[in-house]
Parts: sequence; structure tokens; C-alpha cells
Amino acid sequence: MINELIDIGANLTHKDYKNDLNKVIEDSQNLNINKLIVTGSSKEESLKAFTLTKLYPNILYSTAGVHPHNAKEYCDTAELAIYQLANNDSVVAIGECGLDYYRNYSSAEDQRNAFIQQIKIACDLNLPLFMHQRDAHEDFIKILAPYMDNIEAGVVHCFTGTKEMLEIYLNSNFYIGITGWICDERRGMDLQKIVSKIPINRLLIETDCPYLLPRTLKIKPKSKRNEPKFLTEIVKAIANNTDYSINEIADATSKNARNIFKII
Repeated sequence: MINELIDIGANLTHKDYKNDLNKVIEDSQNLNINKLIVTGSSKEESLKAFTLTKLYPNILYSTAGVHPHNAKEYCDTAELAIYQLANNDSVVAIGECGLDYYRNYSSAEDQRNAFIQQIKIACDLNLPLFMHQRDAHEDFIKILAPYMDNIEAGVVHCFTGTKEMLEIYLNSNFYIGITGWICDERRGMDLQKIVSKIPINRLLIETDCPYLLPRTLKIKPKSKRNEPKFLTEIVKAIANNTDYSINEIADATSKNARNIFKII
């Protein structure tokens, strides 16, 4: 069995898990995936994520934030909710926050505003940022720049960018989250080529389930639903494209996650 793994990005509040969440968590535990961080993406989803941490103490942790898709909903009430949730030990980061100019479900202006406000919260509370960036790299870096000296830690979640972007994020001392994108023989080839550039002390792993089901699975679920138990496929794909062994990746990413998120 692979050494302990920590999934730093699991959307377990998603409706796809409403009927069998207990089994989903049990299956991951059976594979030594002992800690899962549930992603908060809006005021409501952040509260749901936190509620799950109370049902599964010392197994589930959560983030509190507003995703760029939902940035138009960011307001004083949402901000207060983030602050209140972040006062709980099981809430370990601010986010998922950032910019997404690919979908633009919220205007760029609303996205930038929500991102800035959440950066300020993270700095104020000395909590790490769990960040999303798609097709918005330049604005993303520009917004972060004035706060860099005060950011406790930053995770660029679900990294799929270029070598040049990777270098900028690493030079900014950010951690890099790798998902099942690396298991995709169609879209993940560029990531496979540059994943070895990520120092092992800056590497994190995440399923982003129920999305991004690893295409390397020999037997795929009929539902096409991703689960935390498939985190092992991501570790194997990283090992196949670096000089690190599977357990070196497991040990390092778990250590990184514990250090960043202050997980017991």
C-alpha cells in the first residue's frame, strides 16, 4: 500500500455524493488517504464543507471562500461568513478564490474584487490561500503582488499552466496542486513534461473530485465520478514523469499539506 496521502482539494459537498458519502470516505481511508480538505466555493458551500468536518473530525478539513465563478455573490455577508468559519480549527485555508476568465460566470471586475478581499482576509488571519487561476495569469499575479510579504502561504490549485507560469508561481513561493489532469493523455501532455520542474517540497496532490476522473484508471466507474480514492492514480502519474518514487511523493506531499494547512 502507498504511504499516507492527503487530498487537498475534494468537492465533497457536491450533489454526486449525497447518497454515499460515508462509503466514499471509507474507501479513501482504506487506501491510506487519511485526510481530505473539502473545498468551499461560496458562502453556502463553505458552510456545508465546514459542517462535514464536524461529522468526520480529524479526517475532513475545509476551506472557506468564494470561487471566481460565484464572485458576483461576494458581499459583506459572505465576507463575514468567511471570517466566522475561519475561526474554526477545521477550516484551514481561505478559498477557493482567484480568477477565471475562461468561463466568466462572474464579471472580471467582480472576480478581481472578490479575490482582493479574500487575499486580505487570508493575510489578516494568517491563513493560506487556496487559489484558482484560468486564463487570467497576468491579472492573477498583478493582484497578488502587493500582498506577497503578508501571505502566509499560497496554493495554486489544479495547475495546468505553462513552464513560464510555473516558474513565476514557484518564485513567488507558492505550492503547486496537481490533479488528474496529469493523467490525461490528451490535455495533460504539457503538464507531464514540466511536472519534474516542481521541487518536491512545493508539490501537493488533489483529486478536485467529482471532476477530473483520472483517465489512467483501468476500470472506470460508469458514473464517471471522481473520488478521493483515485488520488493514487495522480501519485503514480507524477512518479512516471519525475525521478521520485511513489512513496517519496506520498511522504513529501503529506508533509507539505500538514505544514501548510496545520493539519494534525
